[in-house]
Amino acid sequence: MDAKARFVRNGTTQIPKSVPLWLIIGYWVCTLIAVAVVLRRLLALAHPSRSGPAELANLDLVFASHARVTLAHIIPSLFFVLLAPFVLVRPLARFSWPERLLFPLGVIVGITAYGMSVYSVGGWTERSAVLFFNSMFLFSLARAWRFRQRQQTREKLEWLTRAIGILLGIATTRPVMGVFFATSRLTHLEPRQFFGIAFWIGFSINWIVAEIWIGNT
Repeated sequence: MDAKARFVRNGTTQIPKSVPLWLIIGYWVCTLIAVAVVLRRLLALAHPSRSGPAELANLDLVFASHARVTLAHIIPSLFFVLLAPFVLVRPLARFSWPERLLFPLGVIVGITAYGMSVYSVGGWTERSAVLFFNSMFLFSLARAWRFRQRQQTREKLEWLTRAIGILLGIATTRPVMGVFFATSRLTHLEPRQFFGIAFWIGFSINWIVAEIWIGNT
């Protein structure tokens, strides 16, 4: 089977069976974390809680202070994440409409991410991570759109995979932040000090994993 046939069968994009299981598991874990993060943020904005750790309560106040841009960012992000499997997962890839919706959703996510960076908890370290990886996300999305217009399926899937991987980096930052929170008594680091580091680590991991995924397909 030639390279093109591996990606197109009966007019639909498909993922080869060579994708390692750990990549597939990691993808679904990131998806679940991303969905949980958005739902938790929506709940916190709708019903602010005064209980719980002081650090988390302070973070909730930060997001509540710019609720409109937060909602404009996380709601399209949620739909983007929910539609992404229709591009990457072989049994779902026969549907074409989710892919079409990914592009306008991705543009909204990218533009609002720039707006969110104004309120970065981690200052310029976090802001620099957002600016860099968000720009790479939009660039990847634009490249995917260009190849889609040219009906170059393999290249389109490659750049869409890269864009999806970068966006899911926000999910990977969560367990990284969890490690910083758990070790804060030893390191004496506050969220404003480690948020930026967590962003760079989380997004970098996902970018590398996305390249591994692409290399295996």
